[in-house]
Amino acid sequence: MARQVDPESASVSGGLRMNFYATTLCLAYQSLGIVYGDLSISPIYVYKSTFSGGMQLYEEDLEILGVFSMVFWTLTLIPLCKYILFVLAADDNGEGGTFALYSSLCRHSRMGLLNTVDPAHEHVSSCRSEKSKDTRMSLLIKEFFEKHKSSRIVLVLVVFLGIGMVIGDGILTPTMSVLSAVDGIKVEVPDLHENYTVLIACTILVSLFALQHYGTHRVGFLFAPIMTAWLLCISGVGIYNIFRWNPGVICALSPHYIYKFFEKTGRAGWSSLGGIVLCLTGTEAMFADLGHFSKLSIRVAFSGLVYPCLVLAYMGEAAYLSKHRMDLHRSFFKAIPEDVFWPVFIIATLASVVGSQAIISATFSIVSQCRGLRCFPRVKIKHTSNQIHGQIYIPEVNWILMVLCLAVVIGFQDTNMIGNAYGLAAVTVMFITTCLMFFIISTVWKKNVLLAFLFVVIFGSLELLYISACLSKVHKGGWLPLLFAVVILALMSIWNYGTVKKDAFELQNKVSLDRLLSSGPSLGITRVPGICLVYSNVASGVPPMFAHFVTNFPAFHHTLIFVTLKSLMVPKVPVDERFVVNRVGPPELLIFRCIVRYGYKDVRDCYEFETQLIEEVAEFLKQEAHSKEMAVREQSLNCMFAAVGNEVSIASSEQWRNEIKGGSVECQEVNELKEAREAGVAYMMGNTHVVASDLSPFLKKFAIDIVYGFLRRNCRRPAIALQIPHTSLIEVGMLYQV
Repeated sequence: MARQVDPESASVSGGLRMNFYATTLCLAYQSLGIVYGDLSISPIYVYKSTFSGGMQLYEEDLEILGVFSMVFWTLTLIPLCKYILFVLAADDNGEGGTFALYSSLCRHSRMGLLNTVDPAHEHVSSCRSEKSKDTRMSLLIKEFFEKHKSSRIVLVLVVFLGIGMVIGDGILTPTMSVLSAVDGIKVEVPDLHENYTVLIACTILVSLFALQHYGTHRVGFLFAPIMTAWLLCISGVGIYNIFRWNPGVICALSPHYIYKFFEKTGRAGWSSLGGIVLCLTGTEAMFADLGHFSKLSIRVAFSGLVYPCLVLAYMGEAAYLSKHRMDLHRSFFKAIPEDVFWPVFIIATLASVVGSQAIISATFSIVSQCRGLRCFPRVKIKHTSNQIHGQIYIPEVNWILMVLCLAVVIGFQDTNMIGNAYGLAAVTVMFITTCLMFFIISTVWKKNVLLAFLFVVIFGSLELLYISACLSKVHKGGWLPLLFAVVILALMSIWNYGTVKKDAFELQNKVSLDRLLSSGPSLGITRVPGICLVYSNVASGVPPMFAHFVTNFPAFHHTLIFVTLKSLMVPKVPVDERFVVNRVGPPELLIFRCIVRYGYKDVRDCYEFETQLIEEVAEFLKQEAHSKEMAVREQSLNCMFAAVGNEVSIASSEQWRNEIKGGSVECQEVNELKEAREAGVAYMMGNTHVVASDLSPFLKKFAIDIVYGFLRRNCRRPAIALQIPHTSLIEVGMLYQV
């Protein structure tokens, strides 16, 4: 019997489907300006960088078509197959990037070193993982990491290295993009001195970084139209060059041309891979910026517009070069028809700024994530949008990036040397993603380890080939991203190491409440009106800083709340699961403990924090009072049931429950909490000085006393980072010997 479809429900379903399609297309359009800026401007410098050095001796049709074939298959295998098909599926609750992969591994196994999921936090919805049967190999991998701490250290260092390369990318992308675009002016003004080109590039870079404090939502409203115009321009110019100069270039889509390319060029061809790899710059952004879009929108934008436009642009440039070999060193701008040169040049310059903006915003985001997991010194994070919490601005990072970008432009003044550094940074991040994907496939997705191994062999071997070519140019600029990565890796490692040692000292030296109260009469402890929020990293017991304070100044406030901020290896913690309130000691003491849980991408609204915290404590007191009231009334209900009967008792029970839900049951402690807040709220935290113990080895003393001490003295103080009012702050000085 045929099923009858309700026309009204069908129209509603059709409307929802159309709304879904419209939303996806809108996100895909927006992603062009944020995600694909860096990847889309690579045609400006790929051929120029490839045909430098030893490749200047190989400038025939075969080599040109071989380079195009390499570019085509590299774009097909890495961005299209690896990222669009596989890596995007490895999101962490909608978030992407190196931290997302590491977070997912930490939550599904004990492979994490930064912050594994504590059993007390497993009931947080975003911390739960789907239960499925482990394969024999996945169990072996998990057991290996659990037993060997050194393997977990290596894994987190690899993640730090990837983050260092991404931040290095944030320095190299603006310099390479802007300088390459401005360099195109020499096509029309060949006598322009190199210093003027550098000056124009520096002016654009200073303007770019000076605009960052306005936020992406203000300076970025033209990003998507600019990148759309850019992609249509380069694809249109490509189609023109294909039909105008060499339609036979389409034959180079065959991988046979790659074989003939290496057969003829040999070692010089292998060295040229350091230039070809620049066609991949910005690929990692497809995964790193996943949190701002959807997987489908990113796939639609790349497959439907970005990929075909890039292929046409590279193909058209190869067709032009096959007839104009003398123009190889400024091939992109030389391939533009004379009539449209200036419009395309202007769009190219704007597109280079857009591509730079994308990686700058990504750098802000990843520094914020590192700071959230206490792997980066405290910096000021300014939220530039009320609607999109991911749009942030970090002044310290912004100006450091600007100074380093200007130093690279002025110091190198050569896009070939900058390109050598740029390619190494980009492909190293991709290879680290490939390695992490091996563990995702085998331990998180629980697929056959042979599939994970096949994934690494296919994509990792190609990336290693590119890395080997880039490493051969370390002395020609390739050392720069390695220097950036090593410095950032050391900074993050030492900061995390010092923070862990500081927390361990507090945990080992915490004091039990009973012991503190037992010494109360001898100390003559008094209570003063008001509420005191005591910040510490101790989730149980009394932090040594507070015990030190009470011992020397025997008084504390009427209501005491120990506050512990916890960063979990999840992107976001739901607001209704963020606060965990418990009572400490007897009820008459009015001492509470509140654990506040954040994900690495959560926005910490410090202005509303005090209000939310006290409201959570009040709600805890109401629930506690209601529970006691219910217990008393249930007991009375049993007596009434025996005397009156079932009907009356049920009615009375319902009435009492309604009173509790309506809040009519009074709670004396809530009133006392309100009175205490009116008396004033004080904040107490430690102003600790961390030093290595006398018996520590020299390396530990150097890391703790010199590097960690320098970072702590020059980063933002905890009270400032938490935006605690100076007039209400009590800082307790204490020496920690770790």
